[in-house]
Parts: sequence; structure tokens; C-alpha cells
Amino acid sequence: MKINGTPYRSVWINEKDGWSVHIFDQTRLPFSLDILQLTSTQDVAHAIRTMQVRGAPLIGAVAAYGLALALRQDSSDTAMEEQAVMLAATRPTAINLRWAIDRMLTHLRPLPADQRVAAAYAEAGRICDEDAAQNEAIGRHGLSLIRDIAKTKPAGSQINLLTHCNAGWIATVDWGTALAPIYMAHDEGLNVHVWVDETRPRNQGAALTAWELGSHGVPHTVIADNAGGHLMQHGQVDMVIVGTDRVTRTGDVANKIGTYLKALAAQDNAVPFWVALPSTTIDWTVANGVTEIPIEERSGSEITHISGRDESGTLSKVQITPDGSKAANPAFDVTPARLVTGLITERGCCAATEDGLKSLFPEQ
Repeated sequence: MKINGTPYRSVWINEKDGWSVHIFDQTRLPFSLDILQLTSTQDVAHAIRTMQVRGAPLIGAVAAYGLALALRQDSSDTAMEEQAVMLAATRPTAINLRWAIDRMLTHLRPLPADQRVAAAYAEAGRICDEDAAQNEAIGRHGLSLIRDIAKTKPAGSQINLLTHCNAGWIATVDWGTALAPIYMAHDEGLNVHVWVDETRPRNQGAALTAWELGSHGVPHTVIADNAGGHLMQHGQVDMVIVGTDRVTRTGDVANKIGTYLKALAAQDNAVPFWVALPSTTIDWTVANGVTEIPIEERSGSEITHISGRDESGTLSKVQITPDGSKAANPAFDVTPARLVTGLITERGCCAATEDGLKSLFPEQ
């Protein structure tokens, strides 16, 4: 995707030294476009924990490069396994992180130590290329759903889509998951408009999704998290489309906190609720998302404080709760499969059921 006409991916190797890793500091968006240089596995772990880099597919890709950076320092069996465990523990909910680390280890363990660095960079690069291709395919399959909506409306009528959190190209290596179909629909000339949930407490929608859509020229409106149900009641939402950090083999969906409430509102108002994901996000070992998916509990300071740009243009953090009030901050919730209209994957769309997923992925 492009920023001011220049194409970027969300993670790339420094062309000058050929080994350090670049990412955007997503904690600085939308007010500042800062590029970080990661030179160690500790840098990568810090970037993931602090959400300088976030989004399930992108976390996995960056963690893969993190293991490559670790091997530059020590490519022994012991060091490789220790650094892999450390990286895998940085975020517990997104399955792509564990998947990427496991894939890297499977590829690297049989190799002699002196071959591992080059092999690690090559495998991490393949993970990135595959993610970009998968997301482009997700975009094509999701585009067909938006086209179908357009056919039900008067020619040229606005198609209103609602999304939660950020599942765009900066949450992946390229294209995005939930936003990929929207970009393609816009580029095709369909009259799409996106309701963008602010997505408290970190405001990934207001900060990141709105920035992405604006940079690409997609019409959008930022709304309070609790406004979605009202808009659905008044016929102002044609489809909800979100991403996910983990999907069970039975179709339960773990996504940013607040997604479950949107799914309930969508069902009550007969609004289609679609979830876009690459197959790397499917956890075939888990059946019940509510009881089996670990939910990350983040710092309460994300609830009690908020960051933004003040009238002087300075980025600052302010407290919004009384002194002494406790804050709970579960970062994700689980939407049961019964509330999901369907899943959009790189192989096509399917029902949010075990049979539906296996119809697309029979090898599992």
C-alpha cells in the first residue's frame, strides 16, 4: 500500500546494512510517521509488547525476523530455543505469533548453526511474502460480498460498512484483512463509506484505521464505540467486517474488546457480520473460544489515561479517571460462531463452523 504515493510494507529489511529490521512506530500514528530500526531480539520483543507493532499477522512476521536477529548474536540450539520462548510470550492471544515461531524453529532446527542466520532471514521473508499474497486474496473474496450488497441498492448508492479496531495493511505485512476488500471496492469505483469504531482504550480505529482510509482516499466517519448499534437500528450499516487474532476450528472469533457487542447488535438488526482472516490465524487445536483462548490483560493505565495532540500540537498523555479508581483492561473478547455470518479467508468464504473451515482447508 502507499503513503503519499510511496509504496510500503509494514516490515522490511534495511537496504543499507541488509540485516536490521524496519517497522512503523504505530504508537505515534496518526500524528507522526516514525520508522523504527530494530537491531536485536530485545528490540523486537519491546516493539511487540508496547504495541509499536501490532496486528496478529504482522506480529508473527516481525517475530520471525526477531528470531533471525537473535541468531546473529548466538545461533546455538540453546540460545535459539530460549529466544523463541521469549518472543512467543510477548502477546498471548494472537495465534500468528506462536505459528510463526514454530514455523521458524521447524525450518531451522535441522540446520547446522553456521547456516541458520541466512536461512532465518530467508524464511522470515517467505512468511512476509505469503502474508501479503494471502491478504490480497482475502481482499478479492471479500470484494465479492461488497459487490453483492451494491446489487441490492440503487445504482451508485452509498454502501455503509462498519469495522472495529484496525485490520488494515499496517496490521499485516500488506493489504490488511478486513480493510483489503474495502480498498479494492473503493479502487473499483464502488461508493463505499466506512463507519470506524474508535476502539477504546487504545483507539486503534480512530488513530490507525482512520489514518489508513484517509491516506487511501476512502470516505469514512469515526464513531464512538457504542454508536454502532444505533446506526444498525436505523438502517445505516449494510455489513460489519472485522479482523481477528485467533479463530477456533469451530468458528469462534477472538478479536479486540468490543467486537462481541457489535456482533450481538448485528444479529439483532439482521446485519451481516463477516470476519476476515488468513489461515495462519486459525487455531485447529481449540474448539471453545470462550473457555480456551487466553485473553490478554493489559495495563490499567490504558484505561485511566489517554494520549493525543493538544492545541499547541504537542503529543501528550492525560488522566481521565479519578485518583484511586481501579481499572480492568481485557484486551480481547470472543464472539461465538453462532453470531458470525461467515469467514473470509485466502481460499474463499465459508460458514463459521468446523465443517465450513474444513471445506476450505481439508488438509487439516
